Parts: sequence; C-alpha cells; structure tokens
Amino acid sequence: MTNQIKTLHLDEVINNHSQDMTGKVAAVTGTTSGTGYVCARELAKKGATVILLNRESERSQKSLESLTSEVPNGKFEAVACDLQNFDSVRAATDQIKANYEVLDVLVNNAGVMALPDKATNDGYDVQMQTNVISHFLLTKELYPLLKESDEARIVNHSSMARLGGPLSAEYFGKNGGNLGGDGTEEENNGFQGPRWERYHQTKLANCAFTYGLKKKLEEAGVTNVLPLLAHPGLAATNLQVTTAETGGMDAESEFMQRAQSPEDGATGIIRASMDSEAKPGNFYGPTEGWSGFPDLLEPEEFLYSDETININWEGCEKAVGEFAL
Repeated sequence: MTNQIKTLHLDEVINNHSQDMTGKVAAVTGTTSGTGYVCARELAKKGATVILLNRESERSQKSLESLTSEVPNGKFEAVACDLQNFDSVRAATDQIKANYEVLDVLVNNAGVMALPDKATNDGYDVQMQTNVISHFLLTKELYPLLKESDEARIVNHSSMARLGGPLSAEYFGKNGGNLGGDGTEEENNGFQGPRWERYHQTKLANCAFTYGLKKKLEEAGVTNVLPLLAHPGLAATNLQVTTAETGGMDAESEFMQRAQSPEDGATGIIRASMDSEAKPGNFYGPTEGWSGFPDLLEPEEFLYSDETININWEGCEKAVGEFAL
C-alpha cells in the first residue's frame, strides 16, 4: 500500500522549515522503517551525524545499509538499544556519552501499538515501557549532553490516540500482563478495548512528558533545551503491520486506505528537529487530524494539566529514577 501513496509535504518541510545541521549530532529511536527511518535520512542529508537507536537485528543492519546507500555522504552510527530492556537503554546511553560530548537532537520516535497484554522482563506493560518509560530514561541519561548544545531539541512522538480518557497511574506500574487483557476481535478492529486503551495511555503520556519537561526546564531557568511534540496523523508504516500480526487491527481496513506515506508521516518530527523557528512546547501535526501539512497545533488543555504531568513524571521516575535537571 505504501508504494501507491503520493508524498505531498516532505519537500515543503525540508525547503521551508529546516536548517543546515552540519556539525550537529542527532539520535533517533526506531529507525529501521517508517517515520524514524525517514527522519534519520533527512537529518543526515542536512549534514547531521545521526545515531541510530534500535534493537540489534537483521532489520536494523539492513536499514543502516539502506540509509548509507541513500545518503552516501551521510554520517551514521548504529547503537544497540532495546527499549523493552532498561539495562539495554542504559548501556546505549553509556556508549553515546563515551563517544560524544554534545547531543543536539534527540528524537523519541520508536513505538509499538495495540500489542497483547504482556510484561517486559522489567515487569512493565510492553507498550508503556517501549513508548514512554524507556524514552524518559533515555532522555534523562542523555540530558547532560543535551544541555551542552547551543540549542538542543527533545522531540517526542504522540498520535491522534492521545485523545480519550485521563492518564492513569496504574499503567506505569509493574502491572504488565494484568492491564485488561487482549480484547475481542470486534473491539480490536474498531480501535477499542484494552489494547487500544493501553496505547492511548502511552500516546497521552508522551504529551505529558513534553509539557512536564517544558515546565521543569522553565522552573530551572534552562533556555537552551527545547522540548517539542509531534504526531504523524495516519501514516502507512510497519507499526500497523506489527499490530495486525498480533490481532490488534485489520491492516487492510478501509480506514487504512486513508493513510499518508511514511515520508509525510515523518514531517512532524522532521520539522520539530530542524525548524529554526521552533519554540519550547511547539506541537507539530497534520492540520486535518489524520492527514495534511505538519502545522503548528494548539495542544488540548488536558495534555499539560498538572495532574496529567504529575502522573507521568512520578510514574516514570518511580520506574527508572529521578530526572535531575
């Protein structure tokens, strides 16, 4: 399906909402395909050294080869980082800190969607650990490098699934495998039920992390680190394939025929990573919700309420330790 979708917005973002990245270092999670792959490619084209953070696999090796082929003069470094394993995340940050003194961009892109009710080896819900808690850990461990940048950017990836009920502390605990089960086929194909509620919680938490970080940076008087938020709308990526394989949705549904290309899905995080006009807390996403140009959006009030921020921050810190600014 992706080969049939025309890319409409990437060129405009690159031409009008990016900057020269020569001499800058960017780290991106989840670059084996989809939005992360496109973001890494475009950062390299603009001159950045790009650290690729993925689980070690044949897919990650092939994606590195593909990126190198597409951007022959690009600078890429692959660092093993399994977001479903806190020790792996810490090892990845240790390696980055050993090799670099400054990090200019961190794109917390990787994510999983509507997976079965399973626990990671650390005991947390697989979606919450992958999408949220490990990115919190990654960010706090790399913060010493980010604050050395003239203008660092921390880009978090949400989605339309942020919309829904309030954030709940139970999803941040060691409750993996005990958070509602897998739902019925009817619920899953209708994007409802416990799988999708767990996914909603993670995408809302990504927003809460962004605005919690913005609040704490302002309180600390830090002005050179920009927390930013983006969402891809509906993009045809491997995210849907993985979900469909485990019974989370019908990948060939009529709904998915409305999807954008991976390139257009990536334009929000690309703009957040490189737009010279970006300000702390800016939120980029399709103007029409599911599709369209990644404009500056007005975040819904509940995304940055004190309650939402506190649930996310306290839940993540309980899992992986204090985030000291």
